Amino acid sequence: MYFVYILRGAKGHLYVGYTGDIERRTERHKSGDGAEFTRRNKTEELVYVERFEALLEARRRETQIKGWRREKKENLIKFGKPMGL
Repeated sequence: MYFVYILRGAKGHLYVGYTGDIERRTERHKSGDGAEFTRRNKTEELVYVERFEALLEARRRETQIKGWRREKKENLIKFGKPMGL
């Protein structure tokens, strides 16, 4: 099982990632032992998660979401789907 997730930071920034262990990965981000971006920008909460059976699917979805503008990501978080899809 793989997960695509979005974290919201203290300053409102959004971080998109994927993992095979969502609990462990989010704890690493919060402790400052995650990605370079989250080491520099403190993350506060997990705001969105999608589950996938295959790693390739999760990586493709992460890439797709990372390419979106902030408004579309916020709509995904708020409504479970981006506007226009």
